[in-house]
Amino acid sequence: MLKHVDTVSVFGFPVSRMGMEETIGYLVEAAEAGETVQVVTINPVMIMEALEHPAYGEALKAGDLFVPDGAGVVWAAAKLDKPVTERVTGFDLLHGLMAEADQRGWRVYLLGAEPEVVAAAAARLGERYAGARIAGYRDGYFDDSEDEAVIREIARIRPHLLFVARSAARQDPWIARYRNQLNASIMMGVGGSFDVIAGKLRRAPVIWQRLRLEWLYRLIQEPWRYKRMLALPRFALRVMRMRKRGGNA
Repeated sequence: MLKHVDTVSVFGFPVSRMGMEETIGYLVEAAEAGETVQVVTINPVMIMEALEHPAYGEALKAGDLFVPDGAGVVWAAAKLDKPVTERVTGFDLLHGLMAEADQRGWRVYLLGAEPEVVAAAAARLGERYAGARIAGYRDGYFDDSEDEAVIREIARIRPHLLFVARSAARQDPWIARYRNQLNASIMMGVGGSFDVIAGKLRRAPVIWQRLRLEWLYRLIQEPWRYKRMLALPRFALRVMRMRKRGGNA
């Protein structure tokens, strides 16, 4: 049974207050105990999408552990007087879990991105974490009619770690829909992480991360994302209104 996690409610999402090290320890303990955990790397864009599209929000809330991936979520928690320990990015959490897989010989499955990207990501992770078993991978370009075959392949492998890199609308909801059929221990949507691991995109330098401008660095590389980024000021405004009223977001 999963142990209790201290959280802060951000617009109905119970965001974990654990830091990176504690989060990794929590997930390792869960995996070793045979538990199933869906990790949601929550950020302001996802929260705003959930508030505006209830069906998406309900799918997200099926997750078990919500980690503060977005700098805006960390900021919101502080404004609501219940700060989180630190930002826990999906990219860094992926690598932290891979380091554990390296030591423990865990099986890992990668699902998502373009065919050449996921293949390159699998190769690079396999080289860096040689003790882990990259037991399978496939791209994210499949439709609903292929779900059964994809699920069957993953379930056969029974991965300790399942990382899914698809669009926001087809990532966490997909995991939630099929989690009981996937035979995976830790399941996590990782967005564009495979693109960075494969070298297709560059991650923001540390100084940009410290200034909480990682979103801007990515926008410069992918300007087509600007419409999604318009959610950030709307999110900030809602947090400030909620704080003024003295309530929780």
